[in-house]
Amino acid sequence: MEQASQGWVNTAQEWVGTVSGYVWGWPLLILLVGTGFYLSILLRGLQFRELGRSLHLALIKRHEVGAEGDISHFQALMTALAATVGTGNIVGVATAISVGGPGALFWMWITGLVGMATKYAEAVLGVRYRVVDARGEMNGGPHYYLSRGIGGGLGRTLGFLFALFASVAAFGIGNMVQSNSVADALRDTFQIDPLWTGITISVLAGMVILGGIRSIGRFTGFFVPMMIVFYLIGALVVLAVNWRGIPSVFIFVLQDAFSPAAPVGGFAGATLMMAIRMGVARGVFSNESGLGTGGIAAAAAQTREPVTQALVSMTQTFIDTIVVCSLTGFAIIATGAWTRISPLTGEALTGAPLTIQAFSTGLPGTWGGYIVAGGLTLFAFSTILGWAYYGERNVEYLLGARAILPYRIVFILAAFVGAWVLTLEDISGFQLVWDFADVMNGLMAFPNLIGLLLLSGVVARETRDYFARLNAPQPGPASD
Repeated sequence: MEQASQGWVNTAQEWVGTVSGYVWGWPLLILLVGTGFYLSILLRGLQFRELGRSLHLALIKRHEVGAEGDISHFQALMTALAATVGTGNIVGVATAISVGGPGALFWMWITGLVGMATKYAEAVLGVRYRVVDARGEMNGGPHYYLSRGIGGGLGRTLGFLFALFASVAAFGIGNMVQSNSVADALRDTFQIDPLWTGITISVLAGMVILGGIRSIGRFTGFFVPMMIVFYLIGALVVLAVNWRGIPSVFIFVLQDAFSPAAPVGGFAGATLMMAIRMGVARGVFSNESGLGTGGIAAAAAQTREPVTQALVSMTQTFIDTIVVCSLTGFAIIATGAWTRISPLTGEALTGAPLTIQAFSTGLPGTWGGYIVAGGLTLFAFSTILGWAYYGERNVEYLLGARAILPYRIVFILAAFVGAWVLTLEDISGFQLVWDFADVMNGLMAFPNLIGLLLLSGVVARETRDYFARLNAPQPGPASD
């Protein structure tokens, strides 16, 4: 019986893995980046022209007094960052470089830069088509701008599919995989029992999640900036110690982006297509531009203008990919860690161990491992909070407000399960849950990208009208 059960699990994992390969294959990656390029051209490079204004709105002005919404500009940005600054910034960057070479970092930059336009469009539509729900809270995102913006049977179908895929993905990519990663890192670094990690995560997450978006917004507004600064200081110290290698990092990344490096040390070498694929895939996984989640957080913001919040929202992709992912990549390349061989396996380092190796090169003793383990813990915990809200909004769209409290309770329990499974002798079947959620995560993008392309005219019109009003000459004082 046990062998039959294991055989079924292996078969299911193989099938889901095949589906995942198709979902996250070249068609989706091209559609994601292509949509970003198209929106960049349509908006005339707005993400570059208005980056200064965007950062000012996000970090200085922060909110609009008296505007409709549940949380401030800054809290909406931090909620979005909470969901995206996660394991992808540590594990994903290391995996991209170990498989695709240093040039993968360049393609992550490209994904991030065009992804800013995608994130901007998601936020414009998220605010433009948001609604006030039965509890008096703002509710918006792809499920609403697809159903209300496109309308008809197509819009309702796309909205339903997005909400369904997002609801499932929230429990895997946004929850159990995160708590499992935390439990694994704390067990290896500090010898903490995964059972206690699961209990702690569930209790702390429950204290925030049960309070809804206002509670999540207040917590992330305080917590997320601190965790990002904590990690960036560690990365900057590593780079300061290895400052002589910084100039060569840029040269290496740019050269390798179009002519991948030959085998060096433990690095097996990479092809150009592999560098592009890993850079784009890991970039999208990290910043989520095109998946539609940014529009959900933006819809909750206190704002009178869709464009105002959209300018704030696009800085999330800039901070996540251009800042945090870059510093992780710089540390890995500048220290030469990407060419190292693991003394335990005899193979090239990858994932979290590669980032730990890089940080340990620049920080004395075991501090490198502590910084990475601490960063991974903070990032993953914040991701659970952000995705709790994303999943809640989609479950409410599908089942109504009565489903919110049961959803929150199940979501909190799922965070415990993700850590707890590490105490089991055989957890091979649990990998199937993660693989299935990964497929759902990719499937979210298809209806959202269709909506962005069909509604791109609305985004352009909202943008044009906003800046026309902003730049219109102001009437002077009346003369006698």
